[in-house]
Amino acid sequence: MKKALLLLGLLLCIKTSFGQQVELSNQAVVSVLTIGPGESLNDAFGHSAFRIKDKTTGLDVVFGYGEYDFDTPNFYLKFAQGKLQYLISKDDFQRFYSAYSYYNRTIKEQVLNLSQPQKQRLYSFLVDNYKPENRAYLYEFFFDNCATKIKDVANIALNNNISFNVPKDFKPETFRTLIHNNLNKNSWGSLGIDVALGSVIDRKATPEQHMFLPENIYKFFENATIKTNNEPLVKESKILFQQKNRVTSTSFFTSPLFVFGVIGLLILYITYNDRKNKKRSTWLDVVLFSITGVVGVFILLLWLATDHTGTHQNYNLLWAFALNLLMIPQLLKKKPSNWFIKYLKLLVILLCLMTLHWLIGVQVFAIGLIPFLIALFIRYVYLIKYFND
Repeated sequence: MKKALLLLGLLLCIKTSFGQQVELSNQAVVSVLTIGPGESLNDAFGHSAFRIKDKTTGLDVVFGYGEYDFDTPNFYLKFAQGKLQYLISKDDFQRFYSAYSYYNRTIKEQVLNLSQPQKQRLYSFLVDNYKPENRAYLYEFFFDNCATKIKDVANIALNNNISFNVPKDFKPETFRTLIHNNLNKNSWGSLGIDVALGSVIDRKATPEQHMFLPENIYKFFENATIKTNNEPLVKESKILFQQKNRVTSTSFFTSPLFVFGVIGLLILYITYNDRKNKKRSTWLDVVLFSITGVVGVFILLLWLATDHTGTHQNYNLLWAFALNLLMIPQLLKKKPSNWFIKYLKLLVILLCLMTLHWLIGVQVFAIGLIPFLIALFIRYVYLIKYFND
């Protein structure tokens, strides 16, 4: 009996403390934090979070939607398939501030102009969302990430009563351009994105879709109004930490354009020697067909075997042709089958189609690949001539 009473008392204490945690006082402040970009690729687009501060209760916590668990079974496979569950995180503000200021990333705060019931509704939603059974959500880079969640939760708190007005300097852009604005186009990260993501991200994003980036959450919130009273959504904006000047060490000699430039020149040099000596470097053709074939299979898998929406309709397949892998036996013959010459002509046509797609804006491709693609085109033309002689 004593044990039962003790357990009941413990449960009541937990329930009471939980209730106190959820209940905000009239002094509570709800704000949106926008974190500037970092140095690594996964930090290049910044971060967004909610801050709940209540001097009366001593509460000062940050909720964000960008955490994931490396201990998740088959982590990398799920990440590749677009099936990785992300988590809502909860941190003490001082620890949050110390971490981002240590890594020299700007922290901006926007205090929201909310009524007490709206503050309570937003905070209660976050607390409920943080429960173990509710924490996970299926991450989607463009439509369900740490930034879009801020917009969605704010709308929940205000019963979809927010007008996200277009900022004065707003310019409609494609999803890919919005990504490129945060990256060096001649970087390995940018090249990987341009190879892996398809033409679906080369369409113009709607104003609201621009808010998949934290910096655009900041801009749109700054101009947003509450429909019922036409008051601004943001009551006060301030910079909590300003990024200090930092030197970024980027060498052109390690960039994709330089590396693929060297590779392209090497291919052209070998092709020139082959033509001069009326021979064919079989090893080079096997390497080129293997690389383009493997990349093609990778692109097909991203398109057809994953839940990623941004990898669809990827016309990088016009140069990274998966069937090239099946053509390697033909390359090992001294005289391949007659149909193989027609296949080589098809590869040349596909490269011309890719150029046309680029010129008319169907899809933007990685600039770092240009020297390699030019060399690939010339190599294909040489092989057609060689096998026809």
